[in-house]
Amino acid sequence: MNTKNIVVLALLAGIGVVLHTVMPSFLGIKPDMMLAMMFLGIILIPELKSVMLLAIVTGVLSALTTGFPGGQIPNIIDKPITALVFLGLFLALKKYRNSIVSVGVLTAIGTLVSGTIFLTAAFFLVGLPASFTALFAAGVLPAIALNTIIMIILYPVALSIVKRTKLTTPSVIQK
Repeated sequence: MNTKNIVVLALLAGIGVVLHTVMPSFLGIKPDMMLAMMFLGIILIPELKSVMLLAIVTGVLSALTTGFPGGQIPNIIDKPITALVFLGLFLALKKYRNSIVSVGVLTAIGTLVSGTIFLTAAFFLVGLPASFTALFAAGVLPAIALNTIIMIILYPVALSIVKRTKLTTPSVIQK
């Protein structure tokens, strides 16, 4: 991990926490906009150490800004698991990982995984304020749509910035 990569990850986490903070909650659950920034960081810098650092920071920041009653621990549990699943899927798609379609699909899958892990952890640790299905429909489904749209918009912009700044990243997106 070099300093430039850490700064990029910190900026993405900062943007994510602002998005997460301003997002209104529905039935006590906020669509997690911080996930899109975490996924973008994983795509740009797919190193295990960087991914785990980003996941832990994202989990803590999500826990601090959550509107879900008792959602602090589920956020901290959810982010590292989701990050590892996302990284695994991203690395498995060697041939297609630079496609905007695959990035959008990966974002949707990652958000689905995150929401499911979060709600399951919350169910077992603190209980749910409404049914799993209602919370899934009110929080996870909108987050899937919003994160996918955000990623489709931000990925080409981030890719352009990375190429212009010569960011040191092991990702294959630099050509």
